[in-house]
Amino acid sequence: MKKCVCSFALLLFVSGTWCHGQITTNLPKSDTAGIISSHGPSAITRNIIQDRKGNIWMAAFDGIFRYDGKSFTNITSKVSSARFFSVLEDRKGNFWFGTIGSGVFYYDPNRADDKTFQHFTKQQGLIDDQVPHIYEDKSGNIWFGTLKGLSRYDGKQFRNYRANLGPAFTSLESGDLPPDDHDDVNAIVEDKNGKFWLGTRGNARVYDGKISSVLVHNGQTFTNVRTIIEDSKGNVWLAGQDGLWRYDGITFTNISDDFVGYVYEDRKGNIWTSSENAVSGKWGISRYDKNTLSDKKPTAIKIASEYGVNERMTFGILEANDGSIWFGSLDGVYRYDGNSIKGFKRK
Repeated sequence: MKKCVCSFALLLFVSGTWCHGQITTNLPKSDTAGIISSHGPSAITRNIIQDRKGNIWMAAFDGIFRYDGKSFTNITSKVSSARFFSVLEDRKGNFWFGTIGSGVFYYDPNRADDKTFQHFTKQQGLIDDQVPHIYEDKSGNIWFGTLKGLSRYDGKQFRNYRANLGPAFTSLESGDLPPDDHDDVNAIVEDKNGKFWLGTRGNARVYDGKISSVLVHNGQTFTNVRTIIEDSKGNVWLAGQDGLWRYDGITFTNISDDFVGYVYEDRKGNIWTSSENAVSGKWGISRYDKNTLSDKKPTAIKIASEYGVNERMTFGILEANDGSIWFGSLDGVYRYDGNSIKGFKRK
């Protein structure tokens, strides 16, 4: 286990601006083209959000699904057969869908013309077509975490950044990157001070708009960070290979040594994680009560499941408006109502 405390310094991001216009693909004119069913995704489900209207959206390898409380609609069923990995509702009420291998799809639910869906790939300036994470910053810019770095979209053009830079900087225009340079970005968060925290398969970093700094303590770094959040008190949480950590602005506190894939704060201030037990190798959903978070080693409550979900890999977590907890798994999406867990995959 790597004991890590923040140390800010040194490396600048390399960026390039590609001023290509956006492409409008010849796609369906409204989401009525989607397939409505009683079941949700049946494949790997990585990301879950709830929109301003109360609909729940899921990014899965068999499509983008929307749940209105009664039925599911596969929004992208006639748009793309891509493996979807991430979903974001921006401040304007439009949606962004990230894929693995097919770039990003933009969806305006209020349009019924040839711009309902738009498609962005490397051809339009995206740094890479594999996009596991999407984030909107406080200025309304959309950030795309890809397997080859970051792209920031301001509504007109992309600006691209390399995440983990070595002694020699590599030009964005030089073609494919060498293998295993760990430039993939899993998480992006802008904190209350305007700094960006970046989780990558390499070293986690903080970016203040000018300087990119590695998080280091005693020569050790945070590696393979999968999720970063800022909680309601301003603490920054990092989840990944080195376990679960909380940063209060001064020091880091290790909460768990398990591999943590996702961390989430509910409205009461409790912390939820999806993690792999370091001893048994089994995955599960856990909840840390907010009243125990100040303890040296808070105790997590394991969420049981008659579906055997706790033995499978689990991914994104969402607290819905009704207080239920939704999470993705290898075979679809599940909902925990406080007593039991229900699955929504095809029977």
